[in-house]
Amino acid sequence: MKASVGWGVGVVGAVCLSLASVASAVNIVTVPVGNPGNADDTEGDGYGGVDYTYNIGKFEVTAGQYTDFLNAVADTDTYGLYNTYMDTANDQFGCNIKRTGSAGSYTYNVALDWADRPVNYVSWGDAARFCNWLENGQPIGAQGLSTTEDGSYYLNGATSNAALLAVTREADATWVIPSEDEWYKAAYYDGASDVYYDYPTGTDATPSNDLVGPDPGNNATFYDSGYTIGSPYYRTEVGAHENSESPYDTFDQGGNVWEWNEAVIVGSYRGLRGGSVLDVDYDLHAADRYYDFYPSYEDNVIGFRVAEVPEPGTVGLLGLGMLAALRKRRK
Repeated sequence: MKASVGWGVGVVGAVCLSLASVASAVNIVTVPVGNPGNADDTEGDGYGGVDYTYNIGKFEVTAGQYTDFLNAVADTDTYGLYNTYMDTANDQFGCNIKRTGSAGSYTYNVALDWADRPVNYVSWGDAARFCNWLENGQPIGAQGLSTTEDGSYYLNGATSNAALLAVTREADATWVIPSEDEWYKAAYYDGASDVYYDYPTGTDATPSNDLVGPDPGNNATFYDSGYTIGSPYYRTEVGAHENSESPYDTFDQGGNVWEWNEAVIVGSYRGLRGGSVLDVDYDLHAADRYYDFYPSYEDNVIGFRVAEVPEPGTVGLLGLGMLAALRKRRK
């Protein structure tokens, strides 16, 4: 039986864990995405309409948060939540999570100057298992039905592409990989003005890739005749472009790493959105729908963020407050 997790706005309450020296409680900062009942973006590919209020991660899941997850459930790592290319000793674009020990006694660590940068080399299945772990109250133990294999998604050992493509969000899930509409709305929609923007920095103007202080706005971490920052990090700390948030106050939905969503596309792929440190400005654009990666694939440009959705009984109450929307798009 999965632990009960309340649905609310703001910072996720810390769960007290034993063996704190091995695994720490992970706090996911979320922001509310309101304006339920908004229409799809008619000038894009028809995404973004969501009939309920939900929360989404203000930031991408970081290497530090993922390290705590690994220390909680991956001392054996039955289902391959760790990729050795996360270690920068194996790939210069890794997120610098290092593993020591042997199966049954693995431990994981990440240096402080890497901990707040987005995790990468995570598959869609890894992201789903992270959501299950949050749903179950961040338990410590082997990868099983009470930790990573059930909760928001029934995985039960699923690792193949075919098995992961068949996985769907459970009816009572609260911690989830965002649906494509949930992700798109949080990135591009401005509920106050009832418009969709082209970029997840609250504008139709092409972003720059500068990291300066103070941030003048409309910046992101991507490739534009050079990296925003170079070796050894390449990816900026989440929220580093402090005045380049989306209208719902999310950061880095453009750049840093591509982010998984729940979409199944052309029967073989899971959806990705947002571009990465190795991609150009167009990949941050609302029109760019990327789907060339199978759900078991792990790569240095792929990470994720999580969302927190209301339980089904709550959705009906939220629906009473929906407003009919006429869509316009700011030019």
